[in-house]
Amino acid sequence: MTLGECDWIRTWYTDGAYIKIPITEFDLETISFTYGDMFPNFSDRVNDDSEYRRTTYMYNEMLKIINKYGYPNGVSKRGQQLPFKYIEVQVWDDEVINRYRL
Repeated sequence: MTLGECDWIRTWYTDGAYIKIPITEFDLETISFTYGDMFPNFSDRVNDDSEYRRTTYMYNEMLKIINKYGYPNGVSKRGQQLPFKYIEVQVWDDEVINRYRL
């Protein structure tokens, strides 16, 4: 899952779609976030010493990172190119997701 819509991911699929689940539906203790995709974020191949590397965040912590660096849409607040385009959400409880399944 991603925090917010990500048109770029939708292009991976012929008939890509998405659902929106309000953050207020979740118990915030059952979700965590990575600034960018979890796998490259924790990869030993990426060594740029960014504070958000190799870190998962709770919701309020993620808001602080977004405030500092902007939403990762490929360009930082400072105009730098970013290698990622979304915030990944790890959901640790299926209760809410099950209510939204088609």
